[in-house]
Amino acid sequence: MQRVQLTKDLSFSRIIHGLWRLSDWNKSNEEVVKLIEDCLDAGITTFDHADIYGDYTCEKKFGNALALKPALRKQMEIVTKCGIKLVSHNRPGHSIKSYDTSKEHILSSVNQSLKNFQTNYIDVLLIHRPDPFMDPSQVAEAFTQLKQEGKVRYFGVSNFKRSQFKLLQSYLDFPLITNQIELSAYHLENFEDGTLDLCQEEKISPMAWSPLAGGEIFNSNDERAKHLRSKLELIAGDIGAQGIDEVLYAWLLIHPANIMPIVGSGNFERIESAIRALDLPLTRDQWFDILQVAMGREIS
Repeated sequence: MQRVQLTKDLSFSRIIHGLWRLSDWNKSNEEVVKLIEDCLDAGITTFDHADIYGDYTCEKKFGNALALKPALRKQMEIVTKCGIKLVSHNRPGHSIKSYDTSKEHILSSVNQSLKNFQTNYIDVLLIHRPDPFMDPSQVAEAFTQLKQEGKVRYFGVSNFKRSQFKLLQSYLDFPLITNQIELSAYHLENFEDGTLDLCQEEKISPMAWSPLAGGEIFNSNDERAKHLRSKLELIAGDIGAQGIDEVLYAWLLIHPANIMPIVGSGNFERIESAIRALDLPLTRDQWFDILQVAMGREIS
Protein backbone atom coordinates (compact mmCIF):
# COMPACT_ATOMS: atom_id res chain seq x y z
CA MET A 1 0.00 0.00 0.00
CA GLN A 2 1.30 3.43 -0.93
CA ARG A 3 1.63 5.95 1.89
CA VAL A 4 1.29 9.71 1.79
CA GLN A 5 3.54 11.72 4.09
CA LEU A 6 1.51 14.62 5.46
CA THR A 7 4.01 15.74 8.12
CA LYS A 8 7.36 14.51 9.38
CA ASP A 9 5.66 12.14 11.82
CA LEU A 10 2.27 11.46 10.19
CA SER A 11 1.43 9.54 7.05
CA PHE A 12 -1.87 8.22 5.68
CA SER A 13 -2.55 5.12 3.64
CA ARG A 14 -3.21 6.19 0.05
CA ILE A 15 -6.61 4.50 0.25
CA ILE A 16 -8.70 5.66 3.20
CA HIS A 17 -11.61 3.77 4.69
CA GLY A 18 -14.71 5.92 5.26
CA LEU A 19 -17.15 5.13 8.07
CA TRP A 20 -20.01 7.45 7.06
CA ARG A 21 -22.46 4.54 6.76
CA LEU A 22 -21.10 2.34 9.52
CA SER A 23 -24.38 2.31 11.43
CA ASP A 24 -26.25 1.30 8.26
CA TRP A 25 -24.12 -1.80 7.74
CA ASN A 26 -25.72 -3.61 10.70
CA LYS A 27 -22.45 -5.18 11.73
CA SER A 28 -21.75 -6.50 15.21
CA ASN A 29 -18.74 -5.18 17.10
CA GLU A 30 -16.90 -8.37 16.19
CA GLU A 31 -17.72 -7.87 12.50
CA VAL A 32 -16.51 -4.28 12.64
CA VAL A 33 -13.24 -5.48 14.18
CA LYS A 34 -12.91 -8.01 11.35
CA LEU A 35 -13.41 -5.26 8.77
CA ILE A 36 -10.83 -3.07 10.51
CA GLU A 37 -8.35 -5.93 10.60
CA ASP A 38 -8.94 -6.73 6.93
CA CYS A 39 -8.21 -3.09 6.09
CA LEU A 40 -5.07 -3.04 8.23
CA ASP A 41 -3.84 -6.29 6.71
CA ALA A 42 -4.25 -4.71 3.26
CA GLY A 43 -2.30 -1.63 4.34
CA ILE A 44 -5.29 0.68 4.83
CA THR A 45 -4.53 2.32 8.16
CA THR A 46 -6.47 5.60 7.88
CA PHE A 47 -10.12 5.70 8.97
CA ASP A 48 -12.36 8.69 8.26
CA HIS A 49 -15.20 9.74 10.59
CA ALA A 50 -17.30 12.74 11.58
CA ASP A 51 -19.19 13.42 14.77
CA ILE A 52 -22.52 13.57 12.91
CA TYR A 53 -22.16 10.32 10.95
CA GLY A 54 -24.99 7.87 11.58
CA ASP A 55 -26.94 10.57 13.41
CA TYR A 56 -24.10 10.83 15.94
CA THR A 57 -23.68 7.05 16.32
CA CYS A 58 -20.82 5.91 14.07
CA GLU A 59 -17.91 7.13 16.19
CA LYS A 60 -19.24 5.27 19.22
CA LYS A 61 -19.88 2.10 17.25
CA PHE A 62 -16.30 2.20 15.94
CA GLY A 63 -15.00 2.83 19.46
CA ASN A 64 -16.99 -0.05 20.91
CA ALA A 65 -15.47 -2.34 18.32
CA LEU A 66 -11.96 -1.05 19.02
CA ALA A 67 -12.49 -1.73 22.71
CA LEU A 68 -12.51 -5.45 21.88
CA LYS A 69 -8.94 -5.14 20.56
CA PRO A 70 -7.42 -1.91 21.93
CA ALA A 71 -4.01 -2.70 20.43
CA LEU A 72 -5.41 -1.91 16.99
CA ARG A 73 -5.53 1.79 17.85
CA LYS A 74 -1.75 2.14 17.54
CA GLN A 75 -1.88 0.68 14.03
CA MET A 76 -4.23 3.32 12.61
CA GLU A 77 -4.82 7.00 12.02
CA ILE A 78 -8.24 8.32 13.05
CA VAL A 79 -9.63 11.35 11.23
CA THR A 80 -12.82 12.99 12.43
CA LYS A 81 -14.74 16.19 11.79
CA CYS A 82 -16.86 18.68 13.68
CA GLY A 83 -18.71 21.92 13.02
CA ILE A 84 -22.11 20.74 11.75
CA LYS A 85 -25.03 20.63 14.19
CA LEU A 86 -27.97 18.41 13.28
CA VAL A 87 -31.42 18.33 14.82
CA SER A 88 -31.39 14.88 16.42
CA HIS A 89 -32.82 12.97 19.34
CA ASN A 90 -29.16 12.20 20.09
CA ARG A 91 -28.52 15.93 20.52
CA PRO A 92 -31.71 17.28 22.16
CA GLY A 93 -30.15 20.72 22.66
CA HIS A 94 -29.99 21.36 18.90
CA SER A 95 -33.02 23.30 17.66
CA ILE A 96 -31.95 23.99 14.06
CA LYS A 97 -29.49 22.55 11.57
CA SER A 98 -26.56 24.92 11.57
CA TYR A 99 -22.80 25.25 11.58
CA ASP A 100 -20.92 25.95 14.79
CA THR A 101 -17.19 26.60 14.74
CA SER A 102 -17.09 28.39 18.07
CA LYS A 103 -14.27 27.50 20.41
CA GLU A 104 -16.72 26.02 22.89
CA HIS A 105 -18.35 23.75 20.31
CA ILE A 106 -15.07 22.53 18.83
CA LEU A 107 -13.69 21.65 22.26
CA SER A 108 -16.87 19.90 23.38
CA SER A 109 -17.12 18.00 20.08
CA VAL A 110 -13.57 16.73 20.37
CA ASN A 111 -14.05 15.66 23.99
CA GLN A 112 -17.15 13.71 22.96
CA SER A 113 -15.31 12.13 20.01
CA LEU A 114 -12.50 11.01 22.33
CA LYS A 115 -15.08 9.34 24.56
CA ASN A 116 -16.77 7.75 21.56
CA PHE A 117 -13.54 6.31 20.19
CA GLN A 118 -12.32 5.35 23.69
CA THR A 119 -8.96 6.90 22.87
CA ASN A 120 -6.96 9.81 24.27
CA TYR A 121 -6.01 11.43 20.96
CA ILE A 122 -7.29 12.05 17.44
CA ASP A 123 -4.74 12.07 14.65
CA VAL A 124 -6.42 14.71 12.48
CA LEU A 125 -9.42 16.94 13.18
CA LEU A 126 -11.21 18.66 10.29
CA ILE A 127 -13.73 21.46 10.25
CA HIS A 128 -16.51 19.71 8.36
CA ARG A 129 -17.95 22.59 6.32
CA PRO A 130 -17.15 26.27 5.80
CA ASP A 131 -19.08 28.27 8.38
CA PRO A 132 -20.36 31.66 7.16
CA PHE A 133 -20.48 32.73 10.81
CA MET A 134 -16.93 31.55 11.55
CA ASP A 135 -14.68 33.58 13.81
CA PRO A 136 -11.26 32.28 12.72
CA SER A 137 -9.64 33.50 15.94
CA GLN A 138 -11.91 31.17 17.92
CA VAL A 139 -11.10 28.22 15.68
CA ALA A 140 -7.40 29.01 16.08
CA GLU A 141 -7.74 29.17 19.88
CA ALA A 142 -9.55 25.83 19.94
CA PHE A 143 -7.00 24.16 17.66
CA THR A 144 -4.08 25.53 19.66
CA GLN A 145 -5.55 24.35 22.96
CA LEU A 146 -6.31 20.88 21.61
CA LYS A 147 -2.81 20.59 20.22
CA GLN A 148 -1.21 21.72 23.50
CA GLU A 149 -3.35 19.28 25.47
CA GLY A 150 -2.32 16.41 23.19
CA LYS A 151 -5.92 15.65 22.26
CA VAL A 152 -5.43 16.30 18.52
CA ARG A 153 -2.16 15.88 16.65
CA TYR A 154 -2.95 17.79 13.45
CA PHE A 155 -5.71 19.80 11.83
CA GLY A 156 -7.31 20.33 8.45
CA VAL A 157 -10.56 21.31 6.79
CA SER A 158 -13.25 19.78 4.64
CA ASN A 159 -15.08 21.31 1.68
CA PHE A 160 -13.20 24.62 2.01
CA LYS A 161 -12.67 26.78 -1.06
CA ARG A 162 -9.47 28.76 -1.65
CA SER A 163 -10.45 31.95 0.21
CA GLN A 164 -11.90 30.01 3.15
CA PHE A 165 -8.76 27.90 3.49
CA LYS A 166 -6.51 30.94 3.27
CA LEU A 167 -8.56 32.83 5.85
CA LEU A 168 -8.34 30.13 8.50
CA GLN A 169 -4.68 29.37 7.78
CA SER A 170 -3.80 33.04 8.31
CA TYR A 171 -4.87 32.76 11.96
CA LEU A 172 -2.85 29.63 12.73
CA ASP A 173 0.77 29.23 13.81
CA PHE A 174 0.90 25.75 12.28
CA PRO A 175 -0.21 24.46 8.88
CA LEU A 176 -3.51 22.88 7.98
CA ILE A 177 -2.44 19.53 6.57
CA THR A 178 -5.32 18.49 4.31
CA ASN A 179 -8.61 19.50 2.72
CA GLN A 180 -11.23 16.79 2.30
CA ILE A 181 -13.18 17.64 -0.86
CA GLU A 182 -15.54 16.03 -3.34
CA LEU A 183 -13.54 14.72 -6.28
CA SER A 184 -14.63 12.33 -9.00
CA ALA A 185 -14.78 12.10 -12.77
CA TYR A 186 -18.47 13.00 -12.55
CA HIS A 187 -18.21 15.99 -10.21
CA LEU A 188 -15.50 18.30 -11.50
CA GLU A 189 -16.18 21.51 -9.54
CA ASN A 190 -13.09 21.29 -7.36
CA PHE A 191 -10.92 20.57 -10.40
CA GLU A 192 -12.24 23.67 -12.13
CA ASP A 193 -12.56 26.33 -9.42
CA GLY A 194 -9.02 26.35 -8.04
CA THR A 195 -9.68 24.22 -4.94
CA LEU A 196 -7.43 21.39 -6.07
CA ASP A 197 -4.89 23.93 -7.33
CA LEU A 198 -4.66 25.37 -3.83
CA CYS A 199 -3.83 21.95 -2.41
CA GLN A 200 -0.92 21.71 -4.82
CA GLU A 201 0.11 25.29 -4.07
CA GLU A 202 0.11 24.58 -0.33
CA LYS A 203 1.73 21.17 -0.93
CA ILE A 204 -1.02 19.33 0.92
CA SER A 205 -2.57 16.06 -0.23
CA PRO A 206 -6.37 16.23 -0.46
CA MET A 207 -8.74 13.54 0.74
CA ALA A 208 -11.44 12.76 -1.84
CA TRP A 209 -14.96 12.01 -0.68
CA SER A 210 -17.47 10.35 -2.99
CA PRO A 211 -14.81 9.23 -5.51
CA LEU A 212 -17.44 7.09 -7.24
CA ALA A 213 -19.87 10.05 -7.38
CA GLY A 214 -22.19 8.41 -4.89
CA GLY A 215 -23.08 5.73 -7.45
CA GLU A 216 -24.53 8.23 -9.92
CA ILE A 217 -22.30 7.03 -12.75
CA PHE A 218 -23.54 3.48 -12.26
CA ASN A 219 -27.24 4.23 -11.88
CA SER A 220 -28.10 7.49 -13.62
CA ASN A 221 -29.93 7.59 -16.96
CA ASP A 222 -28.54 11.07 -17.57
CA GLU A 223 -26.88 11.22 -21.00
CA ARG A 224 -23.61 12.47 -19.56
CA ALA A 225 -23.51 9.57 -17.08
CA LYS A 226 -24.30 7.05 -19.81
CA HIS A 227 -21.57 8.38 -22.08
CA LEU A 228 -19.09 8.42 -19.22
CA ARG A 229 -20.06 4.89 -18.21
CA SER A 230 -19.46 3.66 -21.77
CA LYS A 231 -16.06 5.34 -21.91
CA LEU A 232 -15.06 3.88 -18.54
CA GLU A 233 -16.12 0.40 -19.66
CA LEU A 234 -14.04 0.71 -22.82
CA ILE A 235 -10.96 1.87 -20.90
CA ALA A 236 -11.48 -0.80 -18.24
CA GLY A 237 -11.13 -3.42 -20.96
CA ASP A 238 -8.03 -1.74 -22.36
CA ILE A 239 -6.14 -1.59 -19.04
CA GLY A 240 -7.33 -4.83 -17.44
CA ALA A 241 -9.60 -3.35 -14.79
CA GLN A 242 -12.24 -5.62 -13.30
CA GLY A 243 -14.84 -2.85 -13.27
CA ILE A 244 -15.40 0.82 -13.94
CA ASP A 245 -15.08 1.57 -10.23
CA GLU A 246 -11.39 0.68 -10.49
CA VAL A 247 -10.98 3.08 -13.42
CA LEU A 248 -12.66 5.86 -11.45
CA TYR A 249 -10.27 5.33 -8.54
CA ALA A 250 -7.28 5.15 -10.91
CA TRP A 251 -8.36 8.43 -12.53
CA LEU A 252 -7.94 10.15 -9.16
CA LEU A 253 -4.88 8.23 -8.07
CA ILE A 254 -2.70 9.16 -11.05
CA HIS A 255 -3.37 12.89 -10.64
CA PRO A 256 -0.22 14.74 -9.50
CA ALA A 257 -2.07 16.28 -6.52
CA ASN A 258 -1.56 12.99 -4.67
CA ILE A 259 -5.29 12.52 -4.04
CA MET A 260 -6.33 10.06 -1.30
CA PRO A 261 -9.73 8.49 -2.15
CA ILE A 262 -12.08 7.63 0.71
CA VAL A 263 -13.79 4.28 0.18
CA GLY A 264 -17.00 4.21 2.18
CA SER A 265 -18.03 0.58 1.95
CA GLY A 266 -18.58 -2.15 4.50
CA ASN A 267 -17.94 -4.77 1.82
CA PHE A 268 -14.24 -5.57 1.75
CA GLU A 269 -14.43 -6.77 -1.86
CA ARG A 270 -15.37 -3.23 -2.89
CA ILE A 271 -12.49 -1.86 -0.85
CA GLU A 272 -10.18 -4.23 -2.72
CA SER A 273 -11.27 -2.59 -5.99
CA ALA A 274 -9.68 0.66 -4.84
CA ILE A 275 -6.51 -1.17 -3.83
CA ARG A 276 -6.23 -2.81 -7.26
CA ALA A 277 -6.62 0.60 -8.89
CA LEU A 278 -3.25 1.62 -7.47
CA ASP A 279 -1.59 -0.63 -10.05
CA LEU A 280 -3.70 0.12 -13.11
CA PRO A 281 -1.69 1.51 -16.08
CA LEU A 282 -3.99 4.44 -16.87
CA THR A 283 -2.27 6.81 -19.29
CA ARG A 284 -2.37 10.59 -19.57
CA ASP A 285 -4.32 10.29 -22.84
CA GLN A 286 -6.89 8.03 -21.17
CA TRP A 287 -7.13 10.48 -18.26
CA PHE A 288 -7.98 13.30 -20.67
CA ASP A 289 -10.34 11.07 -22.61
CA ILE A 290 -12.35 10.49 -19.41
CA LEU A 291 -12.20 14.19 -18.51
CA GLN A 292 -13.54 15.34 -21.85
CA VAL A 293 -16.41 12.85 -21.81
CA ALA A 294 -17.22 13.98 -18.27
CA MET A 295 -17.16 17.63 -19.40
CA GLY A 296 -19.25 16.87 -22.46
CA ARG A 297 -16.81 18.71 -24.72
CA GLU A 298 -13.21 18.91 -25.84
CA ILE A 299 -10.83 20.93 -23.71
CA SER A 300 -10.23 24.47 -24.97
